[in-house]
Amino acid sequence: MTAIVTVVGKDKVGINAFVCTLLAEKNVNILDISQTVMEGNFTMVMSVDLAGCTQPISELSNALRTRGAEHDLEIRIAREEIFDAMHRV
Repeated sequence: MTAIVTVVGKDKVGINAFVCTLLAEKNVNILDISQTVMEGNFTMVMSVDLAGCTQPISELSNALRTRGAEHDLEIRIAREEIFDAMHRV
């Protein structure tokens, strides 16, 4: 299953490394990544493959939110088809 991960927070050193390490610990493969910093705010969107992840997406979502909050980041994940439906114009 493919999913979309979004990360938002104040820019600081190591955000990319932290999020990528966190996903690797869950055996989530990053397929594509886009990030930018605007006026001190960091944003990142990733397309990820959950085939190797042993947790249900609901548990993974909770883990990402909890660990992200510990670093003042908002990290969300959604199945790609749900993300696409939510952002359809």
